Amino acid sequence: MEKRILERSFEFALRVIKLAERFPNSIAGWVVGKQVVRSGTSVGANVEEAQAGYTKDDFTYKMNTALKESRESNYWLRLAKAAGLIRADMIDEMIEESEQLSRILGAIVSTARKESR
Repeated sequence: MEKRILERSFEFALRVIKLAERFPNSIAGWVVGKQVVRSGTSVGANVEEAQAGYTKDDFTYKMNTALKESRESNYWLRLAKAAGLIRADMIDEMIEESEQLSRILGAIVSTARKESR
């Protein structure tokens, strides 16, 4: 399962970067686009870092951080859509992927916490 989350979180980050280029050149487009890139790329970075965790607790902490970043990405993506910064047909799949990543990461964190008890 870990390899799959590594790949999916990397692909999500790549898609986020490409999507950011579509944001309008406006104050709102800049601010929301920057937040999407920051949180969207952080998901994969934390998943990757978790692989080198010193302990199970370190692994769990980094995966939980990835979960939080995935949820934050979902927020910014939904906001961009609701504000009309990005067309629905360009962002709906990204919103769904952030929800799926959150579910996967939540399950990983839950399992890791149970195993470290």
